[in-house]
Amino acid sequence: MEYPSMITDLPRADIPFDGVQGWLLQGPRQQLVFMDIAPIGAVPEHSHEAQFGVVLAGEMTLTIGGESKRLGKGDTYFIPDGVPHSAVFHSQVKVIDMFDEAARYGVK
Repeated sequence: MEYPSMITDLPRADIPFDGVQGWLLQGPRQQLVFMDIAPIGAVPEHSHEAQFGVVLAGEMTLTIGGESKRLGKGDTYFIPDGVPHSAVFHSQVKVIDMFDEAARYGVK
């Protein structure tokens, strides 16, 4: 699955994890990020404001507050504000993430 140009023409998000690229839709209080994640292994544990996401393609294991769940196409997830979480990517993964903060990622 490839994102259409209406997404890839959006500003690129400056995401600090190797193998992760994203396109940013900015709101006054939140950000929506269309992510494309290589099968890079893992994103280490971290925390931030609340996050809601949906998996569009691929498979990943998401650990939220010590509880792990394998997710695939069509699955959704919610990470409450400040809860530590990490992810392992088993394939190329595409997700849409909404962050409850206006400046989660800057523009690249």
